[in-house]
Amino acid sequence: MYVIIVGGGNVGYYLAKTMASERHEVLLLEKDRARYRTVSEELGELVMQGDGCEVALQTQAGFGRADAVVAVTGSDDDNLVVCQMAKMEHNVPRTISRVNDPRNEKLFHELGIDATVSSTKIIYNLLEQEVGGGELIPLAALNRGNIEIVEIEIGPRSPVTGQEIRALQLPPESLIFTVLRGETVVLPSGETVLEEGDRVLALVKAVQEPAMRALFAEV
Repeated sequence: MYVIIVGGGNVGYYLAKTMASERHEVLLLEKDRARYRTVSEELGELVMQGDGCEVALQTQAGFGRADAVVAVTGSDDDNLVVCQMAKMEHNVPRTISRVNDPRNEKLFHELGIDATVSSTKIIYNLLEQEVGGGELIPLAALNRGNIEIVEIEIGPRSPVTGQEIRALQLPPESLIFTVLRGETVVLPSGETVLEEGDRVLALVKAVQEPAMRALFAEV
């Protein structure tokens, strides 16, 4: 499967890294030169510098043969343009967009985007459902992909204490998207160091849930 990811922030970076580890063909597009240099130091030829909204770059990147295009920039406008062009100009079978403002989700679906993901809405749903420690929480928005949200508290003897997130060997197709530290919500990066008492929220395939918990288990 050939997947093109537009947006080289944390979400795009980890998604590209995970897809590549599963031996999928993947290309990450990032228009900011400084961010491109940082990401390409690790991912190398999997990263291309340029504006994913431009037709010329889309053609060069191979949108015409892509099985899926995923737009995960920080701009809803850019994500919408990328996905619409992928559909209308290149006949890409599946488009997936990050939606930063959950109020835009309905519009995106009306305009033909196949799937949307809103981290704001996910966290809101977690708060609404009064998440308890150690629970496995299915959300309807993620059921189609058989993806769950797992909450794990880091104990005093957990092997991940003091480690950066990027150093963890996470299960395939999983992502740590929030760390609850006391009364503070941390939106993590690869450099975030995990501490005893942190509650980690992760997206994970249901079949990989035991492996995720084992990674954090106390020894």
